[in-house]
Amino acid sequence: MGHHHHHHGHDHHGHSHDHFEESREGNKKGLLIALLITAGIMFLEFFGGLFTNSLALLSDSGHMLSDASALLLSLVAIWFSSRPPSSVRTFGGYRFEILAALFNGVTLFVIAGFIIWEAFGRLLEPQAVASGTMMLIAAIGLLANLLSAWALIRKGDVKNNVNLRGAYLHVLGDALGSIGAIVAGILMLLFDWFVADPIISVLVALLILRSAWGLIKHSVHILMEGTPISIDQTEVKAELEKIEGVLNIHDLHIWTITSGLDSLSCHIVINDEKNSQYILQQAINKLKETFHIEHATIQVETVEIKHSELQCHLK
Repeated sequence: MGHHHHHHGHDHHGHSHDHFEESREGNKKGLLIALLITAGIMFLEFFGGLFTNSLALLSDSGHMLSDASALLLSLVAIWFSSRPPSSVRTFGGYRFEILAALFNGVTLFVIAGFIIWEAFGRLLEPQAVASGTMMLIAAIGLLANLLSAWALIRKGDVKNNVNLRGAYLHVLGDALGSIGAIVAGILMLLFDWFVADPIISVLVALLILRSAWGLIKHSVHILMEGTPISIDQTEVKAELEKIEGVLNIHDLHIWTITSGLDSLSCHIVINDEKNSQYILQQAINKLKETFHIEHATIQVETVEIKHSELQCHLK
């Protein structure tokens, strides 16, 4: 009977590919709209921060600069990832999107650290801030952030695309910064409590750190070829072993190539008398319908086949 290799992607892969490309175009539009809004508000907050002497505004404009860079990087990543496969890079540039997401997470960490460092100095020596002007600029910033976030959610796939989620978290972090600046402005306007400016800045920085950590963890998980978060490997194994004629499944590996594109490889041991091609088709259908895995390489074997297994093979 020998080995049967199946590289999935002939008859039913077309629809999935079209959906993938459509999603990519939507992501591009959402990112471009958000980039234009963010860049405009970044300049407003930077000069506004200098004019009003507000750290909350200056830190928010610094965060906006990282946002604009993050959005630009995410756009570049989409362009890179659409490059066709080659003999050197058989998956094309798909992984660049994950690298961009990781980079975005790291820059969020750096920015939050910078805000905390600056705030510490101002806690020791609070400085007077033109709170009324600061609140007005922060309110415009907040409106712009909400528009950018809406553009990303409306046009792109923030839920499933880790690259786009990285860009979205940057924008959301900005919105928090703007809300923080407004709250600090109110406290300073009513009570002349200028220490509110650095305190609010630190709280915003901590929220940014929390989002950044989640993004870094997810990106590293994908780069380490971990099982996709939405898929339970033991459940996949159990489902495949339910197919009539299947004796066991081994060397099962499931990983993410890029957001929205999962891959699987495994060996299926079957009864000698059973039709290997029929079982193979059953396995393909089950993976597609139950787990939405459309890129699978399945090796069908009989009990006689002997080969060494990967050392890290899960028992």
